[in-house]
Amino acid sequence: MQFQAGAIALFVAAIAACNTTETPPGPAGTPALRGDLFDTIVARTERREAFSPVKNERLGFDPVAAMRALRDDVVAADTEEALYYALARLSHARRDRHLDLFLVPGGLTLPDSAGLDVAGGPDPAPPKQAPARIFPDYSDGAGEADYFLGTAAMGAFDWEEFAGESWAENLAGAPIVSVNGMPVAEWHDSAAAFMRYSTKAQLRWKLAEAMTLSTAAFPPHLRADTLRLEFREYDGQVAARNPLPFADPGDLTWTGVGEPRYPGHSLALHTPTFDLLTPDDGRPFLILIWRGFRESMVADVDRLVAFASERGLLDHALVMDVTRSRGGSLGAYAMQRLQPRPFTTTFGNLRISDVTLPFIEDKRDHFAARDINDGGVPETIDDGTWLMEWLEDDVMGALDRGDAYSNNVPFKLAHAPRDSDGILEPAAVHFRGPFGVISGPHGGSHLDQFVSIVVDNGLGPVVGMPPGGYSNTWEWEEVLTFPGTDQPVVGFMWNIGHTIRPNGEIAEGNPADVDEWMPLTPENVTTYYTDMLARVLELMGVEGAEG
Repeated sequence: MQFQAGAIALFVAAIAACNTTETPPGPAGTPALRGDLFDTIVARTERREAFSPVKNERLGFDPVAAMRALRDDVVAADTEEALYYALARLSHARRDRHLDLFLVPGGLTLPDSAGLDVAGGPDPAPPKQAPARIFPDYSDGAGEADYFLGTAAMGAFDWEEFAGESWAENLAGAPIVSVNGMPVAEWHDSAAAFMRYSTKAQLRWKLAEAMTLSTAAFPPHLRADTLRLEFREYDGQVAARNPLPFADPGDLTWTGVGEPRYPGHSLALHTPTFDLLTPDDGRPFLILIWRGFRESMVADVDRLVAFASERGLLDHALVMDVTRSRGGSLGAYAMQRLQPRPFTTTFGNLRISDVTLPFIEDKRDHFAARDINDGGVPETIDDGTWLMEWLEDDVMGALDRGDAYSNNVPFKLAHAPRDSDGILEPAAVHFRGPFGVISGPHGGSHLDQFVSIVVDNGLGPVVGMPPGGYSNTWEWEEVLTFPGTDQPVVGFMWNIGHTIRPNGEIAEGNPADVDEWMPLTPENVTTYYTDMLARVLELMGVEGAEG
């Protein structure tokens, strides 16, 4: 996420105005300063955070209590590295996928920052990748720490030398027994404290991804120069293999097992937002492998509709594979064109707090600059007038009254004004056939909203697994300093608004259920996508789906 320049300037000015003590003796401060910093973070969290009661109930925790339990760890963190990871645990104790830390100029530094976000400077190098892809075992009865080898990469590692000529037969689907010498259950519990997540299913997915990365998201005791995995092979024996080296991701060529693959279908159109596939046997359906609701989505969807119209494809059934999708904005624009029915969009609000006015001022500045966006992704279809009217009138009114939250309005006022009922009609030109979705826990945010629109409005079947279960309206970001000083520490974030699903429920930690649960398992990893495609086509009533 990009720092809000106006918010940071306001915060730094306020700190400078109340600077009453000496600059701390070092970037890690003193025990007293670290204690004051901890108390400040918790107090701001209690004032600002738009907590999700449904998520907290599902995960069985109290976020503020979980944060308070870490006070001694923060106070005791007397080096920059120790303090960074203590603050990471503190942030992640809220269990919100959107909320992260940032390294900031003049603040904490790390010997290795691969994979971390850095504000005000060049991004660090991406983490290196071991030539293996690990997946969680989501089968019924599997434990939370059950992981397996899904596929291997070529190009930087000789798997035959590693595991013999029959390595694929011996190891594909093999359960992970240990990670860098730690039993996998112990590794899972230790690593989870340093991972952002809003549902347990997505936590497991992100841990499986991170297991094979040389990422500074994990503290040194959870990393090594190589990756040592032990597998339980099909004969029941535990295989202690040679360490896997880390390589630049671009040097690896993957076999594709466990990733979106549809044999018997050909690429008809490629854009940054999606790949469009058509069946080689001419059956009347299309597959969209969707990558996210990002900068070019509106133009890419318009291109898709024009392409389908020119070729007489608008009456075909349309299957969206969103299992590797990112978030973004403006998903309702796509929904108005990808299926034929009216629907209720998502809604959203803001928690009223000490940052409400700075947030509005920041949006006002962006509006004046004709730059209403979220991290570079456009937030609104219009120029932002609807959004600013709501902020200036409804939200300012809630602030003056001291309300806890603003009113709920169509999400970010992107597609409808504040007095709208949120029901959107299909566009003038749109797909007219059946619509279905293949879903999984990899992504979330605006993707969660998109899938909830499908499910809550009954627009078509969704098979697979729910998305990652995280969504809010906006986050607030600011540079933390040791209280009473101008010494920067890190950038910190708060979730300051709820996303409301079309069914009226808070979206955060509450993903929409699928129509048919089809979990990824060691047994189906090689056929997973063809299995899900066959089932969603069957539920859509597509003729010849069994083919």
